[in-house]
Amino acid sequence: MASKPDKAPAPVGPRGLVTRHPLRFHHSYRHLAAVFGSDWFGQKAEAFARYFGTPRFLIAQTIIVALWIVANGVGFAHFDLYPFILLNLAFSLQAAYAAPLILLAQTRQADRDKANAEADARHREELAAISEHRQDLMSEQTRQLLALQEQNNRLTELSNKISQRIELLTEEVHRHMVGANKPPS
Repeated sequence: MASKPDKAPAPVGPRGLVTRHPLRFHHSYRHLAAVFGSDWFGQKAEAFARYFGTPRFLIAQTIIVALWIVANGVGFAHFDLYPFILLNLAFSLQAAYAAPLILLAQTRQADRDKANAEADARHREELAAISEHRQDLMSEQTRQLLALQEQNNRLTELSNKISQRIELLTEEVHRHMVGANKPPS
């Protein structure tokens, strides 16, 4: 179910930063969103399958079965006497519908989990590529900064040598000028 990642141009947000939709890797799996489809039947079937595993359902079913057995066992009702064949039939019918609905829900949930895992993996790969690119940029910038620092050190040394040379020349010119202006003795 792997599909190609979205290659749309990335929009630019505030401060010139590239912004992308955080769920862009999940767009190709939208068809898996509804377990049984998006129509009325699909929504009701999913709600029904979800209800089977709840404590509310188990308690309600236990109460109904207990009332059924008590009503037929004591004699309040005579529609399903012991050995409760109709109750057995009701359980069989419930199982015949519940099992496929639950299996279908689990299969579709597994498909969604797999699709989410694939999308998350693509997202992690993109983050790793971005991180690697940033590390490369930082390495290049560090190299450039070291080169600039080395040039600055050389320029500072050269400036220092020139300053010393100027000082020597200034002293020499000063001695020469002072010596020339000195009256002979």
